[in-house]
Amino acid sequence: MGEARGGAPEATGGKMDATDSDTREVTALRRLHALMCRVNAGDDLASVLQTLVEGVADVTGFAVAAVSYLHPDQHLEVVAVAGDDAARDQLIGTRTPVDEIAAEFAIADDWGLLRFVPHERLNGEVARGWIPDVRPLDVPDAWHPEDALLAPLYAPTGEMVGLLSVDLPRDGRRPGRFAREALEMYVAQAGIAISNALQRERLREEVRLAATVRDVAHAAGNALELDRVGEAAVGPLARGLGCDAVWLRTFEVKGEPEGRVHAVVHPDSPVPPSPEAVALAGRVAERAWAARQAVVAPPDAAGPGLHMSEEEAALAAEFASTAGCSTLMLVPLGAGPECLGYLVLGRGDPSAPWSAEERAAALEIGRDLGQAFLHARLFEREHELVGELQQLDRYKTEMVSTLAHELKSPLTSIIGHLELLEDGAEAEVPAMSLGAIERGAGRLNDLVEDLLLLSKVGDPRRPVVREPVDVAAVAREVADLLAGHAARQEVQLELVGTDARVEVLGDEAELERMVVNLLGNAVKFSPPGTRARLEVEVDGEMLVLRFRDEGIGISAEDQGLLFTEFFRSTNPEALAVPGTGLGLTIVQRIVERHRGTVSVDSELGRGTTFTVILPL
Repeated sequence: MGEARGGAPEATGGKMDATDSDTREVTALRRLHALMCRVNAGDDLASVLQTLVEGVADVTGFAVAAVSYLHPDQHLEVVAVAGDDAARDQLIGTRTPVDEIAAEFAIADDWGLLRFVPHERLNGEVARGWIPDVRPLDVPDAWHPEDALLAPLYAPTGEMVGLLSVDLPRDGRRPGRFAREALEMYVAQAGIAISNALQRERLREEVRLAATVRDVAHAAGNALELDRVGEAAVGPLARGLGCDAVWLRTFEVKGEPEGRVHAVVHPDSPVPPSPEAVALAGRVAERAWAARQAVVAPPDAAGPGLHMSEEEAALAAEFASTAGCSTLMLVPLGAGPECLGYLVLGRGDPSAPWSAEERAAALEIGRDLGQAFLHARLFEREHELVGELQQLDRYKTEMVSTLAHELKSPLTSIIGHLELLEDGAEAEVPAMSLGAIERGAGRLNDLVEDLLLLSKVGDPRRPVVREPVDVAAVAREVADLLAGHAARQEVQLELVGTDARVEVLGDEAELERMVVNLLGNAVKFSPPGTRARLEVEVDGEMLVLRFRDEGIGISAEDQGLLFTEFFRSTNPEALAVPGTGLGLTIVQRIVERHRGTVSVDSELGRGTTFTVILPL
C-alpha cells in the first residue's frame, strides 16, 4: 500500500444469506449517514478530516485509515490517521508528490472510485508508508500487509482535493463487492465533505481578509498627514495577515523635496534593509505593479511569480535570513499606472506559506494604500498651495504698501518744492527747489527702472537668450563706469583676474547689471580710504566672481533677508545710503536665470564679500 498500513487480528470468512446481506447494507447506509452528519457539522477542515478517518472502520470495516490533503504545490500531505498510534506517528506530516501517486495508480486495479495495488505488482520494491508485522490468512483472497487500497477524493466540481488510504480489513480478506460499494459511497461523500469544509474555510478566510483590507484602508484613509499614512496602516496589516515583520517604503515623487521618502518598519527592527536590498525591492515593485502581482520570495507554486535573477534571489534570501523570516511577500503600492512604493511582509514560520487569497488581499491593500498616499499627497499639496496663496496675498499687500512708501517720499519732495515755486519764493529758492525736484525725479526714475527690470528677470516666460559673454571685459567696463564715483568716495577700486578673456553663455545686459549692482554696492558702502575689489577666477568648469568691500558689514539677521524685495538694512549707517531695496533681488534673479548661485559672507564692522558662481 502507499499511505497507511496497519495490523488486525486474523479472521475467517463465512457465508451470509440474502436477508443478512440486506440488513448489513441498511446498517452500513445508516452508519454512513450518521458519519456524514458528524462530518458536515465540523467547524474546520482539520476536524472534518479527523472525523472522516475515525469513521472508516465503523462504516467500511477497515481497521486503519489515513487522509492526505492536496496542497496547491501538488503535494499530498497526510493530515489525519486513525486506528493505530504507530501508523499515526510515522505518517502524519509526510508529503508525497502527486506524480508518485499517479505512477502507483498506473499499476493498480481500477475499482471504480478505488485503486487497488496488489503486493505482487511491486516487483520487489518496498512499499511506501507504514507496514505492520502481521501474518495474512491462508486463503486465496487474503489481505497482504503490502497491499494498498487508495481512493482519490474529488470535489463535486471534479478537482482532486485529497486521498484516502485504508488498510487491514477486519475480516482479513481483500474487499468484496459489498465492501467496495460501501467504501465507494464513503469516498464520494468524503470528497463532498472535504470540498464543503474547504469552501467554509475559504469563506471564513475571505471574510477575515476582507475585514483586514477594510481595517487597513480605514486606518490609512483617516490619516490625512502624509507621514501618518504608513504608520497607521502597518499595525492592522500585520495583525490581519499574520506577519512577523512589515517594511513599508514609498518612492521619491517629482516635485517633492529631494529625499522625501516615507519608510515604516513594524515592529521596530534593529536590522534595517541594506541599500542593495532597498534598490532590489524598488526594482521588483515596479515590475510587480506593472503585472499587478504580489511577489513571494523564495518563489513557490501557490501563485504566479515574477522572474528574479540568481543574484536578486540570493539577495532576497540573504535579507530574509537577516530579518529572521523564512518567507517574504513584496506587495507594490500604486495608483493608476504609477508605482508609488512597496510593502514587504515577512513570516518566520516555514510551514505557513502565503495563500492565493492572502496574495489577492495584500494586492488590494497595496492599491488602497497607494490611493491613500496619493490622496495624502494631494491633501498636503493643497495645504501648501493655500499657504503659498496666503503668502502671495501678504506679499502683494506688503509690495503695494512698500511701493506706495517708496513713491510717496520723492513725490512729497517734488510737490513741496513746486508749491514753493508757485508762491513766488526768493531768488535763491528756485535753484534749490529745482535741484530737489531733479533728485526726486531721478529717484522715481531709478525705482521705475528697477521695477521693470525686476519684472523682466522674474518672468519665467522670458527665457535667457544665451550668447558668449566675456565677463572680464564686462567687469572692466563697469569699473570704468564707477571710477568717478569711487574717486569721489575716496575708495580705491581694484580688479583682479580680468586681463584674460573669460566667457559664459548668457544675456550680456543682465550680467552687466549684476556686476553694476554688486560692485556699485561695494563702492557705495565702503568708507573713505578703503578698497572695493572684484576678483575673477576660473575653478574647473565654473566662473567665480568675488565682490569684496571693507565697509560697515551686515548683521546675521539682515543676511537672511538681503535678497527680499525692498529690504533695507536695519543698520542706521546703511539706511543713510540712498537705494530702492531692489538691487540684490535683481542680482539673485539674474544669477538664477544663468544657472548660478550667489552667497554672502559678512560681519558687522569687518566688510562684506558677495560670491557669484556661474557655469563657464
